[in-house]
Amino acid sequence: MQLTKWQPFHELEDFFRRISPGTNGTSLAQFDDDGRNIARWAPSADITESKRAYLVKAQLPDVDKEDIRVTIQHGMLTITGERKHSKEDEEETYHRVESFYGEFTRSFSLPDNIDDAGITADYKKGVLRVHIPKLKETPKESSTKIKVS
Repeated sequence: MQLTKWQPFHELEDFFRRISPGTNGTSLAQFDDDGRNIARWAPSADITESKRAYLVKAQLPDVDKEDIRVTIQHGMLTITGERKHSKEDEEETYHRVESFYGEFTRSFSLPDNIDDAGITADYKKGVLRVHIPKLKETPKESSTKIKVS
């Protein structure tokens, strides 16, 4: 079993960041010289479970496949990347930009019953799908009898 440091307000803070992404968790939205929002953002994600696997679906519209990284380390699935803003036409003037651009990171704690070697990911139509198969057998906790002297 993996021990995770308990942070009682982490989920609440994450919730407020997600419903008010422009606040960046601290203050009002940040804009660059062209009026583009440069505040940090976090893509929304859905996690489902079936008998054989878990599925993490992250919404990443306008993110190039090459700009997405998926890693597993110390029982954590981490999705990082960047949504880049490209100015297509020098003669265009933006009147309003509500999309968030820049780097993002989402991390999820994984259960003990997963098959690390079988994890796969695919990216289609702006949705990243990370397939996390379960182990066929639940890992048994080992116990060792310790002699008390």
